[in-house]
Amino acid sequence: METRGRRLWVVLISACLLGFGMVGQAAAAPAPWSGVIQPEPPGPVSDAAQPAPVAGQPAPPGPWGDFYNPPVPLPPGNPGDIIRTQPSFGLAPATATRILYRSEDTHGAPTAISGTYFAPGMPWHGPGPRPLVSIAAGTQGFGRQCAPSMMFNTLLEYHPPFDLMADYELPFVDLLLAQGVAVVFTDYAGLGTPGPHPYVNRRANGQAVLDAARAALRLPNTGLQPNSPVGLWGYSEGGAATAAAAELQPTYAPDLNLKGTYTGAPPANLAATLNMADGSLFVGAIGYALNGFAGWYPQMRPIIDKYINDRGRQMLTATATQCDLETMQYAFTRTNAWTKTGQSLSQIIAQEPAAQQVIAEQFIGNVKPTAPVLVVSNVNDDLVPNGQVRQLVADWCGKGATVQYSQIDLPPLLPGTVLGHGLPVLPAVAQADQWMLDRFNGVPAPSSC
Repeated sequence: METRGRRLWVVLISACLLGFGMVGQAAAAPAPWSGVIQPEPPGPVSDAAQPAPVAGQPAPPGPWGDFYNPPVPLPPGNPGDIIRTQPSFGLAPATATRILYRSEDTHGAPTAISGTYFAPGMPWHGPGPRPLVSIAAGTQGFGRQCAPSMMFNTLLEYHPPFDLMADYELPFVDLLLAQGVAVVFTDYAGLGTPGPHPYVNRRANGQAVLDAARAALRLPNTGLQPNSPVGLWGYSEGGAATAAAAELQPTYAPDLNLKGTYTGAPPANLAATLNMADGSLFVGAIGYALNGFAGWYPQMRPIIDKYINDRGRQMLTATATQCDLETMQYAFTRTNAWTKTGQSLSQIIAQEPAAQQVIAEQFIGNVKPTAPVLVVSNVNDDLVPNGQVRQLVADWCGKGATVQYSQIDLPPLLPGTVLGHGLPVLPAVAQADQWMLDRFNGVPAPSSC
């Protein structure tokens, strides 16, 4: 009981940190604006199409050495293949292994992504082989130093005045490990490995989640089997990544024995989410999105140059190397303060067909997941609108998917502070844990459709 109580307190603290987005790490002062950070233009599907490293941001120093610098070109292989591994350590009750694995970017070119595999010390008491959960992180930031695999060594670090770093999702890893479930946790592309990070990118992040599961199943001496049951787990940005992965899995990773997906507060409709994020505590995350879109979609660059003013360019330059806490300096800013015309970014996107097309490519709900899905959302979420989550459920149900929708009915909590988005992670995790165990134990999946 004492251990269980400790876990619950740690989960509570983590939920509060998630609500405030308090994940950060000191970054070098940004260089003067010289255009949005970008990879090489997309080319043929070959190792030569690897994106260039983010200018001015080398791999962060640490006990990992050169681990996060992938070989160029990448060795031949397939998505999910292991490129290299390294022992890791941290607070989780498990043997941790840092992994670098192969995936594909949003244009189908090979890329290298880092992450962590956790082998639990507890036995699995359910039927069949030990299951695996692939976790997708909530928003960490945009800089290479924001990689979750670098933060698993500590739970909380603080260096005055503003360098507060919290590995807020480690307790959720701990919860699964304590029940004998193996866990793999992707960093996504561009966090750890060279950027730019494809923030809220449907294809790139969904594939990163699926290929992390493939990589874990291919690690030697884990006790996992090729047909081990797999679950996907994510909240917020992680919820979007797992929702996308659920849609992509039947065609991209049919080899995975996917039993279910938990997606909490997924921003399935970025246009709706942009409207709500504008002027909020976490409006700076829009800088992550713009930098990512400009990096991966060349057609976005002239639009940004056309509309973004000097203040907005300074924001883009700064957020390109920041983690969450540093980005809070832009809290409660309206996006029209960053534009030459005084229009909001939503208004600009509405009049630019090329921008609308990029946003539309990230929409989740057009493809039926074939494995069951649990969707959780707070009715008063003040960052990711509840209405677009309910629309996602309706879209999937209309296509014949098995979807359980669970609505959290918290009252409005200081709207704009993202408390209505972060605090619901607690009841969401409690539901997701039992729901995922039921899928692994062969309990028929409920449906709200």
